[in-house]
Amino acid sequence: MSRVLSRLCAVVVTACLLFTTWSAATPKPAAALDPTVGYLMAHFTGESSTDQQIYLAHSTDGLRWNDLNNGGLVLRSTVGTRGVRDPALVRSPAGDRYWIIATDLCIGCGQDWSAAINNGSRNLVVWESTDLVNWSAPWLLNVAGAIPDGRNAWAPEAIWNPATGDYVLYWATNVPLNGATKHRIYSARTSNFRSITTPQTYINRPGSQEIIDTQIVEVPAGVGAYRYVRASRDGQITIEGSNSILGTWTTLGNLSGIGLTGAQVEGPMWMPFNGRNEWVLYLDQYSSGRGYLPVLTTNPSSPGAYRLPASGSYTMGGTKKRHGSILNLTAAEQTRVLNRWPNTAVNRIQSYNFQDRYVRHADYDARIDPNVSPAQDGQWRLVPGLAGSGTVSIQSVNYPGHYLRHYGFDFRLEANDGSATFAADATFRQVAGLANSSWTSFQSYSHPDRHIRHYSYLLRLDAVTDAQSRADATFRVTS
Repeated sequence: MSRVLSRLCAVVVTACLLFTTWSAATPKPAAALDPTVGYLMAHFTGESSTDQQIYLAHSTDGLRWNDLNNGGLVLRSTVGTRGVRDPALVRSPAGDRYWIIATDLCIGCGQDWSAAINNGSRNLVVWESTDLVNWSAPWLLNVAGAIPDGRNAWAPEAIWNPATGDYVLYWATNVPLNGATKHRIYSARTSNFRSITTPQTYINRPGSQEIIDTQIVEVPAGVGAYRYVRASRDGQITIEGSNSILGTWTTLGNLSGIGLTGAQVEGPMWMPFNGRNEWVLYLDQYSSGRGYLPVLTTNPSSPGAYRLPASGSYTMGGTKKRHGSILNLTAAEQTRVLNRWPNTAVNRIQSYNFQDRYVRHADYDARIDPNVSPAQDGQWRLVPGLAGSGTVSIQSVNYPGHYLRHYGFDFRLEANDGSATFAADATFRQVAGLANSSWTSFQSYSHPDRHIRHYSYLLRLDAVTDAQSRADATFRVTS
């Protein structure tokens, strides 16, 4: 009897230990989060080693974005290729833990596209936080190493799956399989983004058609016919619906009806508006180099309900936003984020030789005036230059996305059209003041022999050749 009891006790103890271990590794159950009031976007900005890092932007309305940390990077990868792209922001159901997962890829940092496609990193880069502002050191999560002849791991996403009580992590891997070498979407389950189950094929398009970018959004009951909707770039921007993340998905259509195909846009990024049943599907206009475009809908599962935004209804901030993700913020989260990484500072630009006058826009012209009214017409954000590192662009505060640019050497306030010409004409080098080195002058990026100056109080781009023009070309950036 004592031997039987001893064995029974051992079984009970073992079961308790197993239960304790599983509980520690399993995320807490979903909790009712506070209402969400703002939006946080994680993204990368371009192709350099600095651009291929983690950047953040903030919005109060989901359509007008401000760069955080003065437009500078927020997290830098120190592992793997030491570059990251395609970041995804993940919040635990209980709201007590966050992760950023990203592609371990740095094009032009010792690896070109061919190598990245055929012999790239099989890892993802992961950061973890308990407050959204203090982040762990990054670690590598090998997701494609278990896929036979898996050659890379790109564009990760993750979504909480209440059916299994953990996360579905999914990404693209280039694999030769069944006579076709192409990117397919693979998935695995994880509770902590440190280990995963065996990867399974998740999305495989017919023939040689690749699929790299896909993102899922959960839709509330009463909106459309499906609980989950995903948008994928696979030659089109394909919309699919399902009532189970790991179940069967139904093709619903695509966005070619509003002129958007996979040849034009990529990097689908969902965002539900706070407080109402309306969504934005942001799409990266990679073929034209113009960054994200918002597409609006009141029913994600109905391709015919998607619509393009009205002209001037959105602004993306000073940095180009490339493939990322958006998290709807509670008031507490928003306060922490904005305290840690404030929006780019608001400044005025004061004339050196008419110190009662400040640079302002008026009817989209640019001049220096005293007593600027309304005050915001004379307020600016000096953001990272649109055309090159180490430069600035001068963005209007009350017309976000509009910049001072020269045209025929005259200055005007214009919306960024995404072109290389606009970027060059709206970019300057901040140099020591030509009339007083403790002040500032703005040297043109596209015409380095010319500087911003005022002439009869109007802003021009001129060559500076004498004491008068040096004084006219000298300013103070002040609050």
